[in-house]
Amino acid sequence: MRTFRLLAALGLAVFTSLAAPLAQAPAPGITIDQLVQIKHPSGHQWTPDGSHVWFTYDDGGVNNVWAVAADGRSQPVALTSYAAGQTGAGGFWSPDGRTFFFQRGGGLLAVPVTGGAPREAWPSAARASGFTLSPDGTKVAYTVAGSDLIVHTIAANSDQRVTHADGRIGGASWSPDSTRLAFTTSGGGGSELVVASIAAGTQAAIAHADGAIGGVSWSPDGAGVLYTTGGSGGGPIQHHMSPPEIGNKLIFVSTEGGRGGGGSTFFVPAAGGTPKPVNTSGGGGRGGGRGGGGNWLDSMHLLAGRTSNDGKTRTAEAIDINGGPAKVLHEETEEKFFSAVNNTASAISPDHRWLLFTADTTGWDQIYVMPTSGGTPTQITRTRGEHWRAVWSHDSRHIAWDSNTADRPGDRQIEFATIGDDLSRTTITSVTSGNGTNTSPQWSPDDKRILYQHTDAENSADLYVADAAANAKPTRLTSSIPAGVDHSIFVAPQLVHYPGPDGKSVPAWLFVPKNLDRTKRHAAIVWIHPDGVNQNYDGWHPDRNEAVYYEFHQYLLQQGYVVIAPDYRGSIGYGRDWRNDVYMDVGGNDAKDARMAAGYLKSLGYVDADRIGVWGLSYGGFFTLLAITQEPALFRAAVDVAGVADYALYYEDPYHGGWTTSRIGTPAEHPDVYAKAAPMSHVDQIKNPLLILHGTADVNVPFLHSVLLIDHLLKAGKGDLVTFMVYPGEFHYFDRSFVVRDAWHRVDAFFRKYLRPDVATPK
Repeated sequence: MRTFRLLAALGLAVFTSLAAPLAQAPAPGITIDQLVQIKHPSGHQWTPDGSHVWFTYDDGGVNNVWAVAADGRSQPVALTSYAAGQTGAGGFWSPDGRTFFFQRGGGLLAVPVTGGAPREAWPSAARASGFTLSPDGTKVAYTVAGSDLIVHTIAANSDQRVTHADGRIGGASWSPDSTRLAFTTSGGGGSELVVASIAAGTQAAIAHADGAIGGVSWSPDGAGVLYTTGGSGGGPIQHHMSPPEIGNKLIFVSTEGGRGGGGSTFFVPAAGGTPKPVNTSGGGGRGGGRGGGGNWLDSMHLLAGRTSNDGKTRTAEAIDINGGPAKVLHEETEEKFFSAVNNTASAISPDHRWLLFTADTTGWDQIYVMPTSGGTPTQITRTRGEHWRAVWSHDSRHIAWDSNTADRPGDRQIEFATIGDDLSRTTITSVTSGNGTNTSPQWSPDDKRILYQHTDAENSADLYVADAAANAKPTRLTSSIPAGVDHSIFVAPQLVHYPGPDGKSVPAWLFVPKNLDRTKRHAAIVWIHPDGVNQNYDGWHPDRNEAVYYEFHQYLLQQGYVVIAPDYRGSIGYGRDWRNDVYMDVGGNDAKDARMAAGYLKSLGYVDADRIGVWGLSYGGFFTLLAITQEPALFRAAVDVAGVADYALYYEDPYHGGWTTSRIGTPAEHPDVYAKAAPMSHVDQIKNPLLILHGTADVNVPFLHSVLLIDHLLKAGKGDLVTFMVYPGEFHYFDRSFVVRDAWHRVDAFFRKYLRPDVATPK
């Protein structure tokens, strides 16, 4: 009842009661309940011995760790058993890969790689926290109540108490040879950085700070320790807002990180001495410096990155820990802004000899490699496509990545390069081929196999292993779609193109139900993907947050809808120029690209122009609102899922101010751009039904957007057209199974009511 009063206080007279049953016609093939049961793997890694693969399954918002034999001869088994609302704080393996250790209930549990009932790892870890595994995997450091720092040797099952502190112990970091441990202690007198020698049982404080010490990391040769302290911003800063439309009983909170950067960085010899300041901002703090977290090029230099030129220039520099001048390793400048989010930042090879990075100088994201000592970068990849998620092999002789091509933007393949002393003689091998989206390669411990994720038109994300060889035969490790579902019922998308508002060709993915009677006209739906910087694929989306929408569209196809998903300008996967074409035009031609998909549908002949719906999430919700306020008669019904209602509101949110200004500046600089990006101010134009779905815990697009949108709709006399469903405690991407199930039933019922997919009208 209290929830109802809250909603009533917000003026949500159009709220749909949770108790109200939603009619649902029987669906052939897959059901909404089966959709919710599809699991989504993520974070896949190899066990230390390479015999198994471990990963996290998202099962309706409940995340647990699973393991499966890398030869695919057995089924995956759950290693943890967290329930809804529970979460783990990381995990690690025994050196032989036979035992997985994880935290739960304030202690440490151990479970065999083959699954089974977990046991207490060892008695002293029962009330422990802050577990840190040594680089060689043989020891674990952790703290217990009373601030004792313990080192446990896994094979010998023995404990060694390193130190005791009256205050807090944290920030443990192992030396490269696993013989020493650096950690911090803090109390009323500030913080101490301590180095303990495990074998000798000695310890010494090597640095003191009045504030907190963090970011502890060893130099590659173990001669010294890097750390940070201070910072003018402190912890997160909360901003409270109570707009007059809401009243003073409700406070909306937005949070930003502490101002002033990460404080000062110092280097101190492990044997003791005077700490030396390290300028990780790259020679004078010219903006955006980073590198204090142990991103070591060698034992004397750190890798730091900075931005300048209003965010249009990116520079990677070698920072001398002894105070010498910074050395520019590579620098690139964009005419507009850096739009890609899936590219690879600078990555140092395990032997510290090579530096790789991704740049779009050619118009496409290509991989480059250069010596860490400096020199001219060598372009490794050359095909017209986007090369992302590059990873080094353990022996530093190979780099694996996933990429698409200009003519097949929805497929991604796993490739790897073999490099030697002469980078110009690098060879490239394609591991996968054919239809499907193959992403996120991970090298096996012996560098002979590659673990990756695969999706296609009939399969949601699953894990595969293949030999590091050309066109290798893959081994499937997981099956995420519920047993009993006929995969042949799924509809494969078709890549189509249509002209945008300025004549530029807009790519889109068309889904036509199987056995559709094309002599008649049918209902259709335009789906607008979120994020702006995203794309659709030739099959299931590889990311869980997008995949749940892809699979729901498969359900809608079975109801008789034609579906189209445009990749409007700003979408990734089509090169730099298409990504960057939203500069100073957010909500302009990009939004028109998306809604002009309706015109393409009308041209097909088998789509009823009077029964086209539109919906979108986040940025797609923003486009949906723009469509129904700027062209009110274009769509018969619309669904806005957590959409931006006004970009001035988005700019004011500290979590998103930088994202917004990089694309359209500030409201003071470009009031005209912000004026057209404010659908909330034009809701008086809406003519057709609108369903709004939003979670109260949304940090991507704050819940306040939809609350103020409803206020504007009611004031404009549009209350009879709007239905608003609030999901308490839910985040931006609906995750919990009961929320996803309810949302899909509501969208299904809403579109059925206004678009009538069961009706086919004569041409």
